[in-house]
Amino acid sequence: MRNDTAPIGAAARAELAVLAPAMRRRSADVAQLILQQIQSSIPAYARPLEGTFGNAILHGVQQGVLEFLDRLLDPAAAGNGTAALFRQLGRYEVSEGRSIDVLQSAYRIGGRVGWQALSDFGLRSKLPVETMCELAAALFAYIDELSALSHEGYVAAQARAAGALERRRKRLLELLLSEQPVPAGVLVDQAAAAAWTLPEEVTVVVLERDGDTEPPGYPELADDVLVDLESDAPCLVVPAPGGVVPELAAALTGWRCVVGPVVRLADARDSLRWARQLAGLIDDGVVERAPVVSCADHLLTLWLLSDPTLAERFVHSAMAPLDGFNARQRERLAETLSAWLETRGGAPEVAGQLKVHPQTVRYRIHQLEECYGDRLRDADERFALAVALRARRLRRTRPE
Repeated sequence: MRNDTAPIGAAARAELAVLAPAMRRRSADVAQLILQQIQSSIPAYARPLEGTFGNAILHGVQQGVLEFLDRLLDPAAAGNGTAALFRQLGRYEVSEGRSIDVLQSAYRIGGRVGWQALSDFGLRSKLPVETMCELAAALFAYIDELSALSHEGYVAAQARAAGALERRRKRLLELLLSEQPVPAGVLVDQAAAAAWTLPEEVTVVVLERDGDTEPPGYPELADDVLVDLESDAPCLVVPAPGGVVPELAAALTGWRCVVGPVVRLADARDSLRWARQLAGLIDDGVVERAPVVSCADHLLTLWLLSDPTLAERFVHSAMAPLDGFNARQRERLAETLSAWLETRGGAPEVAGQLKVHPQTVRYRIHQLEECYGDRLRDADERFALAVALRARRLRRTRPE
């Protein structure tokens, strides 16, 4: 334990050595006065001082008074046990859920009451003014030292508590996104341990670094967001009350975000799966890259490309009537059929979209009617062809 107590001169120490027995006899009374004043002034300490915490407070005040007296006579009298005790008081404040300011207020009260008792004793003992000034400096330096020890304990306990909570939340995120269903009771228990209120709906956000730039520090996200930035596949689980996804871009500078669909909490794994699928489509160039891309804006694309083999068969069936044409002709006819099905307009409108002459469109539509026959007059067939042609266009965007 360091000794920050201001040293007193040899003359003052000699005077105090004579008075030491009397000062020690008063120490228990002074400790009791300090405790009473702390309890009457600070509501958090007004309860009966019982159990481990109460005993630590009682012992701390008594030990602090005695050690201060010891140091006045011997500056080397610094006990490691006392240091451990006052660090422990700081740790208790974390476990009690209080700010360190509450304990610091108790130290200020202790210093004030202690000085009042010390000055009364000095006056009765007719100590010189110089000695009293040295005592005051020594006392308040000692109080600062004890306060610093408790602050050390508080900060260390805070760091451990934050680390433990972060580990519990990471474990909860892993459970929510695991392939195997997790019993509801287990989720409830894990959420309670992680201090996380179970929401009805969530979205999972897949994160990727924005280029080679390292993200600027840990993002300042809401307390109810579960975060995994350390794994090979970083992601977030974000509560979405009422199906509304909170704004994330400002807090995630340096990250690209792919936001999964809003789902029930039990279906969080599905939101992750769809977000990863969309991230893959972005990498392939099918969907345009942006700082934040939402699955909600690309559900049709996800659906059409969710099973590549099935999509290929679907497209092949839709394009089969055009097998008699060469590749260039087939492409033009497919382009015209897609525009006609999407617009359901006449030749001039389709021509405007394709930037060709209306007569060219009429000729191509005539060819298509010969190839597809009644399929173009059936609503279900037209829908199937439109979907297949959209899937074909998307698949052709993807690299082979």
